[in-house]
Amino acid sequence: MIIEKKQSNSVNHNEAFTFSIMIPSWNNLRFLQLCIDSIKKNSALKHEIIVHVNEGSDGTIEWVRAQEDISYSFSNENIGVCYALNSCRTLASTDYLLYMNDDMYACPNWDLPLFEEINKIGHKYFFLSATAIEVIKQSNCSIEKNYGTSPQNFNEALLLKEFNELPMQDWQGATWPPNIVHKDIWDLVGGYSIEFSPGMYSDPDFSMKLWNIGVRYFKGIEKSRVYHFGSISVKRIKKNKGYYTFINKWGITSSTVSKYYLKRGEKFDGPLEKSIIPFKNRIKNYFKILVSTIVIGKNR
Repeated sequence: MIIEKKQSNSVNHNEAFTFSIMIPSWNNLRFLQLCIDSIKKNSALKHEIIVHVNEGSDGTIEWVRAQEDISYSFSNENIGVCYALNSCRTLASTDYLLYMNDDMYACPNWDLPLFEEINKIGHKYFFLSATAIEVIKQSNCSIEKNYGTSPQNFNEALLLKEFNELPMQDWQGATWPPNIVHKDIWDLVGGYSIEFSPGMYSDPDFSMKLWNIGVRYFKGIEKSRVYHFGSISVKRIKKNKGYYTFINKWGITSSTVSKYYLKRGEKFDGPLEKSIIPFKNRIKNYFKILVSTIVIGKNR
């Protein structure tokens, strides 16, 4: 249950912001502090910061309450990333909603390439992702380089020296945070789907919802870079059966969407067009639907 919300004094004083940065956090205070500090010192533009505090028993809620320039909502238990993001949305005051994990460090001028890309696109039907540098890359959309696994052993100086030199290219299939979407598009698809709570497979589900309303510009921006310590909260939660929920909802696997719809990780070459799904893959999806019906049925 969400028991508390507060708008920052900066919003109340009508300061001009570019993005509303929404950060769900679950007893991750040291990471959250590092994340927010990096946003404040490394952003080229001024942004609104909104945190949803899940539980906050490690001192997070007390710290966030004391920050006059941060908007926040608070639940006294962990309600997961989907509810958390939707709660943050109710506090956002800008046109652009950016989802960032609390275990991320924003590299210098990370925000400028995103803003320049938005201005170049010239319409609302887009979904953009920044590019993550990770200790062990979790997908072909990220860069693998170890600069530390926690705030305690984080080699910030070396990251700041090297982050721009690590090879990468703009890529297809924006999905992972940090990601950004226009508020009207967020509202049109209803934000993050709560049937995926606490959050597994909510990212590809959001991309699929965008696809279904006509979004075809899914771009990962290589010059917008963050360091990702590595899904700290995900390792602690009891995971939902998001894989089967996704198949039951959309009639295809998330990997099919990634490969044949979003072409995730391929070199960006413009707006997407749906590829023909091979017969073998269609048969595989058919059997996955049957399995998902059984699995989801057992959990009702």
